[in-house]
Amino acid sequence: MKRIFLTLILLLVMIVPIFSNLIFVDQVIPVSTPKFDSGDTAWMIVASVLVLLMTPGLAFFYGGLVGKNSVITTMLQSFLAMVVIAVLWLIVGYSLSFGPSIRGIIGDPTTHFFFQGVGIQSSWILSPTTPLIIFAVYQMMFAIITPALISGSFAERINLLPYILFIALFSLFVYAPIAHMTWHPDGFFFKLGVLDFAGGTVVHMSAGWAALAGAIYLGERKLHVSKAEQVPYVLLGTGILWIGWLGFNGGSALAANGLAAQAIANSVVAAAAGGFAWMFLDKIRGYEITAVETCLGILVGLVAITPASGYVSIEHAVSIGCIASIISYIIVSEFKIINDALDVFGCHALGGISGMLLTGVFANKAINPGITEAGLLFGGSTLIVNQIIAIVIVSVFSFAVSYLLFIIVNAISPIKVSEQQEIDGLDGNQFINK
Repeated sequence: MKRIFLTLILLLVMIVPIFSNLIFVDQVIPVSTPKFDSGDTAWMIVASVLVLLMTPGLAFFYGGLVGKNSVITTMLQSFLAMVVIAVLWLIVGYSLSFGPSIRGIIGDPTTHFFFQGVGIQSSWILSPTTPLIIFAVYQMMFAIITPALISGSFAERINLLPYILFIALFSLFVYAPIAHMTWHPDGFFFKLGVLDFAGGTVVHMSAGWAALAGAIYLGERKLHVSKAEQVPYVLLGTGILWIGWLGFNGGSALAANGLAAQAIANSVVAAAAGGFAWMFLDKIRGYEITAVETCLGILVGLVAITPASGYVSIEHAVSIGCIASIISYIIVSEFKIINDALDVFGCHALGGISGMLLTGVFANKAINPGITEAGLLFGGSTLIVNQIIAIVIVSVFSFAVSYLLFIIVNAISPIKVSEQQEIDGLDGNQFINK
């Protein structure tokens, strides 16, 4: 039965595009083609490449943190997200996230089925100077890395097919609704006035809370990750992520303009501030400065500045990186969730929450005149409330739905590897040899 089901999916993906001209109604080409800006288009192409680069960077980062007998399998999980989510995004993910709104919660899945209407003759409403297809591809990269982030919480513990099924369901039932509510002009959070420039809720909080759900559902680990086995991989992965993040945040301006430049500058200094704070906290507590801990601080700084990057000054970006790093450091060090092997919740959920809250404090109309409500520091009182509402809803929604998805997936195919596999490591076992 499983083979029949998988064969049907493969045939669907292969055959529908072949006969798309017969299956789908031809899209009407606009009478006047929008005049696109070549500079904006070029920047969005580059930004898309940079964001895609982040997922292999994540593979190196996670691969360096696990046991030496599970490095390849852990890295493979990130690459599988690239394969599976890209196809799913083409079929229905983009339409669910950015199609015409259904009650502000989700997009119409039929509008852009198999990327119908997503081409070079039209544009996204908030990105009128670039072709729609590059906006859709850029957003695809966000959809890819989000479920890949979750894999760090159940590193060395999960079977291949359930992993693929989970990330597919997560993308449809968790990522897509949050993306739609946050970034679609008719989305619930967007209309409420919530500010999330590049994915504090959509990417980091959704992944972080899903990671916590997975860690709790899978239960006690048989083999605890005590130290990084491949520290050079961690350093390499962090470097790649940092570089890619400039496209992640800078590209969210959707144009090659001053706002993109501000987001890039904020991202650089917030990452540095996060690593700086984490490093100093270690020294204050009498520990030596280590590569892995410094890298964690850098990543927390990047996560925290993500929702704020296009709304705050560079000075406040430093504060955001430091504050978020201190919060995550305390939680990871003093209240470590043992089953969350690679601290996905501590870095991404808490970093995302910190960034969303601090956006509500530091958002500045002088940096981004397009915002309707300034942050608390500049006399605004509504924004911080809206940010808290979004934080609560996304936290509860992502955790609850993700936990339910783990239950459903496990009922279809057992998620956990055997105890002996967990102890021995997965390389050379299920993911490598036929």
